Amino acid sequence: MTTPGTGLTSGTVRLANGYDMHRHEIGEGPVVVFIHGSGPGASGASNFRPNLAAFAAAGYRAVAPDLIGYGGSSKPTDVDYTLDLFVDTFVETLDRLEIERCTLVGNSLGGAIAIRIALDRPKLVDKLIMMAPGGIETRETYFAMPGIQRMVGGFTSEGFDEARMRAIVTNLVYDPACVTDALVAERFAVARIQPKEVLSTMRVPDLTPRLGELTQPILGFWGLDDGFCPASGAAKFLAACPDVRFITFNRCGHWVMVERAEEFNRYALGFLAP
Repeated sequence: MTTPGTGLTSGTVRLANGYDMHRHEIGEGPVVVFIHGSGPGASGASNFRPNLAAFAAAGYRAVAPDLIGYGGSSKPTDVDYTLDLFVDTFVETLDRLEIERCTLVGNSLGGAIAIRIALDRPKLVDKLIMMAPGGIETRETYFAMPGIQRMVGGFTSEGFDEARMRAIVTNLVYDPACVTDALVAERFAVARIQPKEVLSTMRVPDLTPRLGELTQPILGFWGLDDGFCPASGAAKFLAACPDVRFITFNRCGHWVMVERAEEFNRYALGFLAP
């Protein structure tokens, strides 16, 4: 199915455990897979809409799956949303799409998933592009961050409505003008049917001790006004990884790929160029 006015096609694959995994994609060429973060209403399309068409125009096949529990994918209520669950269902999705080699682009939780896939399936991952990646602090550190506290409180408390959805999304950026009515409506429609377990049971271990095992070239981005993942995390990659570079932005929050879309696209495509 093609989304009118975007050029994005969408589809669903059925996994062995019966879960359905939804994805959008556009373009042809070397594969770039975008992995979105957590949060109410999150999906591949809503997190990466300013980027997918730009990568396709540059000659890439841009694929944006929805994680289990998010977007148009299955949303089970009888599981714990662990990193293993996210990684296993995501990798099986790539296998069923017959993707044998790709670049992974991960934001927040998506960054942690990208790191684990690159560690577990190094032949699958050519390069890594990450924006404020998770999985490099303790759970206690993340849940003490002001953005995460406001996100969890707004989603799990009584009376969750579109106004709270707007407040949650606005937390992700430095400039509130980035949060459009269409984006809020899109994410609220998903959040209304999301189980609370996607946040309450989420468990992601601290992968810092394994960062030195990453052999893929890495390009990272971080907004210095990020309220979800401490920007000091960039130093962990720079100290441990053999081939890494990070770009930081002032007056920028958790969504570098949205707030600085033109620069993100330009730097990322330059990094991917032969």
